[in-house]
Amino acid sequence: MEELERLKRKIKNASELLSLVKIMKTISAFNIREYERAVSSLAKYNNTIELGIQIVLLNTPKYLLPAYAVEGKKRQGAVIFGSDQGLCGNFNERISEYARERLNQSKPKDLTSLAVGEQVVVHLEKAGLPVETHFSIHGNHLGITQVMLEILVKIEEWRTKRGIDQITLFYNRSIRDVAFSPSMVQLIPIDAEWLSGLTERKWQSNNLPTFSMDADQLFSSLVRQHLFFSLYRAFIESLASENATRLLSMQMAEKNIEEHLSELEVQLHRERQAGITSELLDLVTGFEALSSQERKGYMQHRFN
Repeated sequence: MEELERLKRKIKNASELLSLVKIMKTISAFNIREYERAVSSLAKYNNTIELGIQIVLLNTPKYLLPAYAVEGKKRQGAVIFGSDQGLCGNFNERISEYARERLNQSKPKDLTSLAVGEQVVVHLEKAGLPVETHFSIHGNHLGITQVMLEILVKIEEWRTKRGIDQITLFYNRSIRDVAFSPSMVQLIPIDAEWLSGLTERKWQSNNLPTFSMDADQLFSSLVRQHLFFSLYRAFIESLASENATRLLSMQMAEKNIEEHLSELEVQLHRERQAGITSELLDLVTGFEALSSQERKGYMQHRFN
C-alpha cells in the first residue's frame, strides 16, 4: 500500500512537471515566431538603408576612403550576446568560447568587452574575457530598443573617450536542425568591401535618385541607422536562437518525462496487480482454511 502511494505521488509530480515543460515549449515557440517576424521586418528596413547609402556613395564617392584608413589599429571592443535565462543548454558557453578564439586571433593591444545577458558573464570570465559591464533585458521589443540605445551610448563613449576604433559583435544565430551557430560581425569600422559592393550594385531603374540635404548629414544619419540595425539584428537573432535552444531542450525533457511516466505507470500497474493477487491468495487461503475446518468438524460429528 505504501509503495502504491509513493508511485502515485511520483506520477502526480511528473505529470505536473510535464505540464510546465509543455507551457515553456509553447512560450519558446511563440517567441521564435515573433523574433523571426522581427528579423524579416529588419531585413526590409535594412534594404531601404542600403539603398540610401548607395545613392550617397554614387553621388559622393569620397565616403569610401575613411573605411580603409583604420587598418592595423588594435584598440578593440567586443559586444557579446548571451542569455538572461537558463535552460538553454550550452548556449552561453559556445558563444563565450567562440568570442575568445576570434579575439585571440586578432591579438588586440587593448580589449574591452560588454555582455548582453546575465548568464553569459560567468562563462566570459572563465574564458578569460573580463566584462566591463553587462546589460539585461526582461520584457517586450520596447525593452530591447531601450537596451540597444544604452549600448550605443556605451559604444560612443568607447570611441570618443577611449579611442576604441574597432568594435565587433558576437552572437548566436538560429540554424534549422542544430538550434544555433556562433557568429560575428564587425560593427565599427564599417566593412569597406560592403561599401564597395553597394557602389557596384546595379540600380533598380535607369534614373538615379538625388537628394537635397547636406551629403555629410545624410550619410552620417544613414550610417547611424545601419549601426543600430546591425546591433538590433544581432540581439534579435540571439534571442531567436536562445529560444530555439530552449525549445529543443524542452522537447528532450518532454520525451524523457513521458518515458519516465510510462515506466511509473507500468510499475503502478504491477503493484496493483500484485496487491490484487495477494488479496486473492489471502481469500483463497482463508477459504481453504475455513473449508478444512468445516470438513474436520463434519467428520468428527459423523463418527461421534
